Amino acid sequence: MYRYKWLHNLSRLNSAILQTLALVFCWALINPAWAADPIKVGFSMSLTGGGGPAGKQVLVALEIWRDDVNAKGGLLGRPVELVYYDDQTAPANVPAIYTKLIDVDKVNLLLGPYATNMIAAAIPVIAQHNLTTIGMLGLAANSQFHYKGYFSMLTYGENPAREFSRGFFELAKAQNPRPQKVAIVGVDAEFGKTSTDGARQNALAGGFKIVYDNRYPPNMTDLAPIVRAIKATNPDIVFAAAYPPDTVAFVRAANEVGLTPSIMGGTFVGMLAMPLKIMMGPLMNGYLNNAEVFMPVPTLYFSGTKDVLDKYRERAKGQGIDPFGFNFAPYGFAAGQVLASAVTATNSLDHAKLAEYMHSHSFSTVVGEIAFGPDGEWVKPRSIVSQWQNLTGNDVGQLIDPKKWVVVWPPEHKTGDFIYPYSATKK
Repeated sequence: MYRYKWLHNLSRLNSAILQTLALVFCWALINPAWAADPIKVGFSMSLTGGGGPAGKQVLVALEIWRDDVNAKGGLLGRPVELVYYDDQTAPANVPAIYTKLIDVDKVNLLLGPYATNMIAAAIPVIAQHNLTTIGMLGLAANSQFHYKGYFSMLTYGENPAREFSRGFFELAKAQNPRPQKVAIVGVDAEFGKTSTDGARQNALAGGFKIVYDNRYPPNMTDLAPIVRAIKATNPDIVFAAAYPPDTVAFVRAANEVGLTPSIMGGTFVGMLAMPLKIMMGPLMNGYLNNAEVFMPVPTLYFSGTKDVLDKYRERAKGQGIDPFGFNFAPYGFAAGQVLASAVTATNSLDHAKLAEYMHSHSFSTVVGEIAFGPDGEWVKPRSIVSQWQNLTGNDVGQLIDPKKWVVVWPPEHKTGDFIYPYSATKK
């Protein structure tokens, strides 16, 4: 009897193996997305450095998008996996990251990066490999390259440099008495150059006289000397283009120096991040900001917008990041939506096919209907200008209060009147 025990045991083992294989096979049939290798979506993201507060929001939005796609069966019957690296908000780091994603990680699809300076550094590498990407919130990043595989997740249309500050100068032209003299200043990097170039064109087209026009080094932390130089020209309008760290530096320096033009504002990316808004508080009163791309007003909500923001807020808890996700989260999610729609419609991961499809079709997303022009910019622009009004403290409740965070342009999105002159907001 014991002579055949090993045969009995082998039979039991084979039965167990067959049962396990049967279960795996059945599970694969029920969950086809997990039966194949994942589709790897690679990108560089600013998770530390000056762009960190925004980049972390974009990352959470992409994670929400990934999970939503996978819950519905993945892409092309395969799960989506995100592969990313922190570029530390340093453009010099970006080319090596995309080279690694493409050559070492062998990602199937690309997104990003986030922000103008990083996108401009990535495009040459992506173009060299004839690949397609959707850059997030980059201003006119493809204007020098005209690369057909680049698409922009930013709302400023096919002339983004001009559109970016158009509303700011439209407001200025409408005031009585009409301001005359303009000071233009910005960080000396791709974003600052593009922003100030557009502001200069809009100012001259509007008949304003430019009395100051300069840029400061990206690593400059004390902007008081710059602000004093601006004040010495006695401008009626100050337009500044600042990334997050220098937004805070400029606002504090302006308060310290006593810079009080009739109109104060510009492109302040730092005013889009809640931790920095808390730092500045009432110092922001009176500032116009044309960097806003989403504010919680009814006309800017589309199908799915609220759901994404609700999911974002839940995930943001305990992470030490912006708790609301306004401005950044909807656009991160929308970039994923466009990519997924193109993959599904073409039934392909071929980048040339994806680019061709994206150039020839429109997309319904959580930030509205999007169609792309030749340079990958939105065909139909959408821009808004906000003004901070009557802030009395640094608490979050005030910073999301629509009576204090006010859309003052354009009329179709307006939630309150522009307070003019700037000094009137300081009373």
